[in-house]
Amino acid sequence: GDGCGHTVLGPESGTLASINYPQTSPNSTVCEWEIRVKPGQRVQLKFGDFDIDDSDSCHSSYLRVHNGIGPTRTEIGKYCGFDLQMDGLITSKSNEVTVQFMSGTHTSGRGFLAAYSTTDKSDLITCLDNASHFSEPEFNKYCPAGCVIPFADISGTIPHGYRDSSSLCMAGVHAGVVSNTLGGQINVVISTGIPYYEGSLANNVTSKVGPLSTSLFTFKTSGCYGTLGMESGVIPDSQITASSVLEWSDQMGKVNIWKPENSRLKRVGPPWAAFISDEHQWLQIDLNKEKRITGIITTGSTLAEYYYYVSAYRILYSDDAQKWTVYREPGMDKDKIFQGNTELYQEVRNNFIPPIIARFFRINPLKWHQKIALKVELLGCQFSIGRAPKITMPPPPPNKNDDKNDDFSDDFIHSVKCLLQTDKTTFTPEIKNTTVTPSVTKDVALAAVLVPVLVMVFTTLILILVCAWHWRNRKKKTEGTYDLPYWDRAGWWKGMKQFLPTKSAEHEETPVRYSSSEISHLRPREVPTMLQTESAEYAQPLVGGIVGTLHQRSTFKPEEGKEASYADLDPYNSPVQEVYHAYAEPLPITGPEYATPIIMDMSSHPSTPLGVPSISTFKAAGNQAPPLVGTYNKLLSRTDSTSSAQALYDTPKGQPGPGTTDELVYQVPQSVAHSAGSKDE
Repeated sequence: GDGCGHTVLGPESGTLASINYPQTSPNSTVCEWEIRVKPGQRVQLKFGDFDIDDSDSCHSSYLRVHNGIGPTRTEIGKYCGFDLQMDGLITSKSNEVTVQFMSGTHTSGRGFLAAYSTTDKSDLITCLDNASHFSEPEFNKYCPAGCVIPFADISGTIPHGYRDSSSLCMAGVHAGVVSNTLGGQINVVISTGIPYYEGSLANNVTSKVGPLSTSLFTFKTSGCYGTLGMESGVIPDSQITASSVLEWSDQMGKVNIWKPENSRLKRVGPPWAAFISDEHQWLQIDLNKEKRITGIITTGSTLAEYYYYVSAYRILYSDDAQKWTVYREPGMDKDKIFQGNTELYQEVRNNFIPPIIARFFRINPLKWHQKIALKVELLGCQFSIGRAPKITMPPPPPNKNDDKNDDFSDDFIHSVKCLLQTDKTTFTPEIKNTTVTPSVTKDVALAAVLVPVLVMVFTTLILILVCAWHWRNRKKKTEGTYDLPYWDRAGWWKGMKQFLPTKSAEHEETPVRYSSSEISHLRPREVPTMLQTESAEYAQPLVGGIVGTLHQRSTFKPEEGKEASYADLDPYNSPVQEVYHAYAEPLPITGPEYATPIIMDMSSHPSTPLGVPSISTFKAAGNQAPPLVGTYNKLLSRTDSTSSAQALYDTPKGQPGPGTTDELVYQVPQSVAHSAGSKDE
């Protein structure tokens, strides 16, 4: 009738709308649709929009649905109303349905838009549904055929995604996920929106530029959308041929040849162009072996001074370059005509559903602007799955009385040829992936990022362990002969004193005394052990002439109050003398190179002459003895008695050992040594 609007009736699904939808439908119009699906299946009908005038109670304006076709049909229901919400499905009892639309006299009402499919598609949606209608982050839906409609908009493209306000099914056609002629299943993933959505032309659908949105959606597909080597050069020049080549000379006499190898997408310079522009020209690409070809991208000449491009073309494919097959959609008896470019720069993509399995690929231009010229890239992936067994269809038995069976047999044979292509059809596995067009898989890209990061982490850990080991060894080496162990230093000992029993005041005030006879019976290694039996604020001195291991800035500090004397092993076999316990404290960093003198009270020694003052043998810089006049009173004040005393000093640090004749463990003043010598005589 005259009231039919947008209509696509596919073998398993389709879309139908009233005339002038979504504007007000005209008065006094009628349209009737007859829908058939495969025998044994039933039809389900879903409305995306319904707005029919009901002022006369569905008398002159209405939509009626019938079971069956023809005079034997039975009514399922009659519907009218403004903005009528029809969320449920209307299901038939057979594989045939009749939909009738009547429009009487009215002043408003958009009409309707509906979709249908077989009842096994339980997740059917209409062409008007968009991502904002669903709350799930990921879902599967079935899109009917015919969703490329002029009154729906989409924004975005693959791989970046589509704006959430875009029609799901129309975006699926643009992305190459479903066919507008057949419909199909979509797997939708919702994610966060982006500030800007690009526009492009693909599969006869124009995507517009879109603004910021809160969310976007993409599709999961088989992932077979990588480039096959035209742009990258994987396909050599020798495998790109053409029916003819444009060759001409410019005003300067330079010869220009627009050869087939110039047809690589995004290549700078002129494209391939045919010498003669007619429908018999072609560009052929040899893929070297069978590939799964899922799409094609084309541009025009990309030269502003040569406004050439191809606006429509056919696709042919072959296994041997001798026998060619024209691409057709399943169930169709006409060659598929692909929309090409509308200008010379824009890239236009077309997808093959189902994909082509072939080695040789031809583009046959049918329409062009001025001259046939183009650049191209093929999309697809490697073909490594075994072939399906070759199917040979026997001729159907003649039956002149049943024309319908003949038509059905012809359609079935044609569908088998298109779908299987006998010797080169395979069964496509269901592989889930996003619509991002990778040249390699995401796992490989992830491994390429993770492997270097892991290597860097392990290398860093190894370097840290090596540096720690090296620092520890270096620290051990820095502990010289005169250094105390870390655990035996004064700072550590002071920290541990708080955990020890408190000493009595009497014990702290009483100095520790050792006699020469007690010390003389000890071995050199036992002396430090004995001296450490009593805890003190300062480290214990080395007694008995034993040269111990001291820090290079260590000296001895006598306790305050009464000066403590220090006795060495008596070389003169003197009677037992009292030896006062001394304490040591660290010198400042800028301390002298030689140790502080040790004062010995020799007044009680029997071999010491009376009246002999304490003499200092302090070794000054330059290895010269300092004058004794200025130091006599100072040294005398450090003795315990008022009697004359003699002071002995230990060997300066860093000097040779006791093997030399003029430096001993303790230097004895000359007067003492002389007196001792006289006694021996």
